[in-house]
Amino acid sequence: MIDTSGHHIVYGELQDYITGQVLPDTDDERVRQRLARLLVEELGYARQELEPRLTIVSEYANRVVTTIDLTVRINGKRLFILRYGPGSLVTREKAAIAAARLLDPAYSIPLAIITNGRDAELLETEHGKVVATGMDCIPSRRQAEDLVQQCLFTPFTDPEKRDQALRILNVFDLNVCCLGISC
Repeated sequence: MIDTSGHHIVYGELQDYITGQVLPDTDDERVRQRLARLLVEELGYARQELEPRLTIVSEYANRVVTTIDLTVRINGKRLFILRYGPGSLVTREKAAIAAARLLDPAYSIPLAIITNGRDAELLETEHGKVVATGMDCIPSRRQAEDLVQQCLFTPFTDPEKRDQALRILNVFDLNVCCLGISC
């Protein structure tokens, strides 16, 4: 029943809060589901405004699939991405900024949120700066309505900068398990 062959304990299956899709029930997935509930039930987002598990593929020394836990779309524009990872937030900043810059081919998503489920950082992606910290830095739906009017949705088209961002994702999001091999 419990699969311990990988680096995550799988307790069984759970149903995704946003899509209803059946997913492996892990400690990390439980936190992701709590974050989705937080956005809908406490912060006022509609489920349709949340895009779970969008991906970016980078291929250099290794093929890496970067998964964006949640992307929030307000009035047709992707306003922010939310990435979860256990542990230190500062180690996840560069990859979150790179992902927000690359995910939408039309423009750089202006904000990125990184969280470990207990703490969070709100990053503006144009300059890569932390603009707020703490779980309450995750904007409510009402705040997002104002932010979408204030933020710039600038195309991220410079080939060298796009390549640099893809390389950041390729290195930071390579999944290496406790056995020292790619998972």
